[in-house]
Amino acid sequence: MRILLTNDDGINAPGIQALWRELAAIGDVTVVAPDSERSATSQSITVHHPIRVDQFCIEDPPLCAWRVGGTPTDCVKMAVEALLPAKPDVVVSGINQGANMGTDVLYSGTVSAAIEGALHGIPSIAVSLATSKPADFGPAAVFARKLVLTLTERTLPPDTLLNVNVPPLPADSLTGVEVTRLGVIEYENTFERRQDPRGRIYYWMGGSLKDSGNEEGTDVMALKKGKISVTPIHFDLTNYGIIKLIEEWNLAT
Repeated sequence: MRILLTNDDGINAPGIQALWRELAAIGDVTVVAPDSERSATSQSITVHHPIRVDQFCIEDPPLCAWRVGGTPTDCVKMAVEALLPAKPDVVVSGINQGANMGTDVLYSGTVSAAIEGALHGIPSIAVSLATSKPADFGPAAVFARKLVLTLTERTLPPDTLLNVNVPPLPADSLTGVEVTRLGVIEYENTFERRQDPRGRIYYWMGGSLKDSGNEEGTDVMALKKGKISVTPIHFDLTNYGIIKLIEEWNLAT
């Protein structure tokens, strides 16, 4: 089995390295990942300057990868269309340090890399550990390995990927796995006005999470209950339910 592994935290991140070692036990893993953190880059691609690529290796165990000066989406595009001799069987993005749930998936570089895999017709998953603090990526990596093996035996519909969020708990404290829908993530954003040494104004964005009252069946609620959330996502953003309504606006000239 040929596995393409990427992320948005960068090739040095502990999450991708934990997953790298776990997946190497079940297939031929090729890592093509950003050279530094590219969080919240969504589906962006690099078109206005060259994309630098070089090799990157770790010693224990000895593993080598492609290090890319671009976004997670760049990484998958380059891997499939330029770097790999054959299309991978599975694309895995992660393990991200921090959750990617609800409406946050629209901003996530981790999820967007998996979307790019699905756009190429490859079964794809995005995996995130729901904490920003130092944590054990082992349980998330083990679950990802199990899910990758399952994908080799099952078929996802076209244009669909699986978004996985894992609570930051020991394996024996996880309360199960739930197939979920996307919840809602909202922030109370702040924009701090600052001035650089040359007198130019800039803003630094921050924010805190708001309680959005997510219901049972959402990824947000599953995490609160200590469950691993698996959410099928597709990227046809058409709101089919209101096509007839818009047609009634009689927009034709």
